[in-house]
Amino acid sequence: MSRADATKARLLAAATDEFSRYGIAGARVDRIAVAAQANKNLIYVYYTNKESLFRAVFEAHVVRLLDEVPFTPADLPGYAGRLYDFFRANPRLLRLAAWFRLEQGDYDEAFAAIAESNRAKVAAIGESTRYPPDVVLTLVIATAAAWGSGNPATVSTYDGPDPKIVRAAIEAAVRGVVAGEDPAGMSELASESFNGERPRMRTPGAGEVQQ
Repeated sequence: MSRADATKARLLAAATDEFSRYGIAGARVDRIAVAAQANKNLIYVYYTNKESLFRAVFEAHVVRLLDEVPFTPADLPGYAGRLYDFFRANPRLLRLAAWFRLEQGDYDEAFAAIAESNRAKVAAIGESTRYPPDVVLTLVIATAAAWGSGNPATVSTYDGPDPKIVRAAIEAAVRGVVAGEDPAGMSELASESFNGERPRMRTPGAGEVQQ
């Protein structure tokens, strides 16, 4: 890796942390430069401005998602489960997506890779279920992302269930959507996930915000 490429990699890594924490408007190029151990001017040389740097960061994460979680229209439950695994292992992607939509608008229009990928997925789903394919795709993604770190209802307010139980429930829910009927086994999964008890509320720790 060349010196320039190494610097870009450090800038992208530092920018990922900064943007996922503060958003686009709240992020500071000074902090990014310090964290990356790079001259602040290089941010403008390589990325022109802060907004372009954010786009580079977000697009890099999206490309990684598309590469590591291939779409399987014949196995939508499995795809949803793998999406959940990816989001759980890479929580900053969902935070970046939330910041972009909040501050910039619809990222489907801003990033060709996302729009093209979604069109291909909708076409692949086709008429394989009783529901419109765009509705099915939205349900799959939303269900897989529901336990993301940006969702206070599932992360910041209680001790959540075993990830294996969550994944199984997600797959069961999507299986029900694909079949056009109520998901089987959901009550048993819900009961097992909390041992028959309601989730326990807890006080947010340092740096957390009570929702």
